[in-house]
Amino acid sequence: MGVATSPNTAGVDKEVVTSALNSQLQDKGFLLTSTEDIINWARTGSLHWMTFGLACCAVEMMHAAMPRYDIERFGIAPRASPRQSDLMIVAGTLTNKMAPALRKVYDQMPEPRYVISMGSCANGGGYYHYSYSVVRGCDRVVPVDVYVPGCPPSAEALLYGLLQLQRKIRRTGTIVR
Repeated sequence: MGVATSPNTAGVDKEVVTSALNSQLQDKGFLLTSTEDIINWARTGSLHWMTFGLACCAVEMMHAAMPRYDIERFGIAPRASPRQSDLMIVAGTLTNKMAPALRKVYDQMPEPRYVISMGSCANGGGYYHYSYSVVRGCDRVVPVDVYVPGCPPSAEALLYGLLQLQRKIRRTGTIVR
């Protein structure tokens, strides 16, 4: 029972064993899971985002936090300090003059930290792609986890990007041993 048949795995399949134990203990009020799953679940429900609004996309970012979309119901709350944030939303046109400040704020954030690039200007320079003063994507300054397309992207698009980031966090283990 629970032996994996894939050529890329060896040993017992943890999902099959865990689901069998869960079905036996379910009616007794117990839940069986791993510590890593609990920590990843807690991280997805307590994302604190650092606002880095640079241009018109910041208005849509603020719109997503208002009562109509209310991203706080997903456990995503804004923070004013980078030392208390684990998510940075880069919204708008990043210029060469602002890039060192973006990197400085990113470096002040604690690990694990995540970045969402919001809007075509943050993703790749947008309409100002050929300007001498515009960085052609914030991924040249900080590593980006999720890209939200659009000019400006709607609040629904940002909400979808945040849900994709939560899915990515759940999927990847970040516990260092």
